[in-house]
Amino acid sequence: MATSNPYLPEPAVIEKIRVETQDTKTYTLVIRSPAKQESFTFQPGQFGIVSILGVGEAPFSYSSSPRVKGSFDHTIRSMGSLTNALAKLGEGEVVGVRGPYGKGWPIIEAENKDVLMVAGGLGLSPLRPVISEIIYRRSAFGLVELLYGARTPGDLLYPHERPLWEKTGIDILLTVDQAPPGTAWSGDVGLVIKLFDKMKTRPQDVFVFSCGPEVMMRAVMKGLLDRGFNGDRIYVSLERAMKCGVGKCGRCMVGGKYACRDGPVFSCSDLARRPEGLM
Repeated sequence: MATSNPYLPEPAVIEKIRVETQDTKTYTLVIRSPAKQESFTFQPGQFGIVSILGVGEAPFSYSSSPRVKGSFDHTIRSMGSLTNALAKLGEGEVVGVRGPYGKGWPIIEAENKDVLMVAGGLGLSPLRPVISEIIYRRSAFGLVELLYGARTPGDLLYPHERPLWEKTGIDILLTVDQAPPGTAWSGDVGLVIKLFDKMKTRPQDVFVFSCGPEVMMRAVMKGLLDRGFNGDRIYVSLERAMKCGVGKCGRCMVGGKYACRDGPVFSCSDLARRPEGLM
């Protein structure tokens, strides 16, 4: 979206709200200007900034396919003043949006290669557009595997979509930190990195995309490097305290780079060379 003021949001209507978990919803938004909605596009891995007048604004990854031109999604967990205010809004109400910002996942570079996605909790939402693109062009990729973990079975996102993902040739391994008493869960219990012992993916000719809590991504990078994976092909998405979105305020700096402008997607090798990186 091109505006004369980069900080000026566009009004967008909440077209649909879908409850994902007890504290997370997916908001389908439509920019109120038909012309601007039609021209709007983003790359998987990029993010936008959502605002509520009188409350504030915050960055959120796009969680829908960029091939859908009439609307776009943000999957958002209620955990702060803005997100709690957003959770009180209903369909048909208006918020502000600006973006897209940042650098996305290297999907083109991953063509004709295997793809391993490793996600924790809400970190699956920035990978959902990648999954949509892989499904759309499934023959362009080799083995595709998703390792996903959350706090409990009830915190696993997009349960209604996973059967389609598997049907279209994406292998999925799930784990949870704990299965509360009475929960119907027969899957793995433990950290997502424990799924490395079960995955089919091998270090040769593979791209890795990972998103989740930083402590998880640090463990993912170390675990994969120890297994011989190439650090130049391990990518993570950082969710630092981004504010302006255009590399001006400096709040999201990572070793001389801005997460909002130069990221949020970085390679493991790039982070390892930076003193404030994850490695």
